[in-house]
Amino acid sequence: MKNTVVSFREAKQKGEKICLLTAYDYSTARLMDEAGINGILVGDSLGNVMLGYEDTISVTMEDMIHHGAAVARGAKNALVIIDMPFMSYQTSVYDAVVNAGRLMKEGRASAIKLEGGSEVCPQIKAITAASIPVMAHLGLTPQSINAFGGFKVQGKSEAAARKLLEDAKAVEEAGAFAVVLECVPAKLAKMVSESISIPTIGIGAGKGCDGQILVYQDMLGMYSDFTPKFVRRFATVGETMKAAFAEYCKSVQDGTFPAPEHEFAISDDVLEKLY
Repeated sequence: MKNTVVSFREAKQKGEKICLLTAYDYSTARLMDEAGINGILVGDSLGNVMLGYEDTISVTMEDMIHHGAAVARGAKNALVIIDMPFMSYQTSVYDAVVNAGRLMKEGRASAIKLEGGSEVCPQIKAITAASIPVMAHLGLTPQSINAFGGFKVQGKSEAAARKLLEDAKAVEEAGAFAVVLECVPAKLAKMVSESISIPTIGIGAGKGCDGQILVYQDMLGMYSDFTPKFVRRFATVGETMKAAFAEYCKSVQDGTFPAPEHEFAISDDVLEKLY
């Protein structure tokens, strides 16, 4: 069944958990889609796991469009959400709508995601008014990592917890269809989830959220530069890949690959005529 912003809302109403993962290419998106993943986020985390940046700040609109379109071609049933990169929406409401439109038209997104609370509500209102679904993102927002002073759990003080709760209500009022809660204390995330009618998607925010999301390289053990506390490795694909790469190299070097069964034949009569 095709996943939509409506099916996400209905899932929360029914108490059904929503499952999302990140993806950045056609082949991976297709596998996730066939596995029944509800939503695929083309995250600006591609800056870290695909492009080798130390953060997400350097990711461009062109990066997001390029990877987003590839994912959209592979996902037939999953809801494809594309991140708006740093400074593509903060500068003005006009820029936000134009760039969100590019992600829909050129990136073939079904929805877009942006970071921030009440301060980006004007952008959320304008984008949704243009018939573009918006997923919000609160808590640890990676594009603000320099302002936070590092990757830290958010909402731990009374003032910060109150601000997060108010922001969640604000983005819902502005028209967001869902909100990601990243690195938020589990009990606070549960309170937020119970306080708003739109689905909450947790990443490091406990099981009280309406759904969960992980970076797929993290959950498969493919990215070892940094492993957050909230990640569970569901497979060690990274080690399997390294072993296969090494075995391939060894086979080429010792002459066991390609073997006769990997080769194509030609008649000796044809070859004799070449002399």
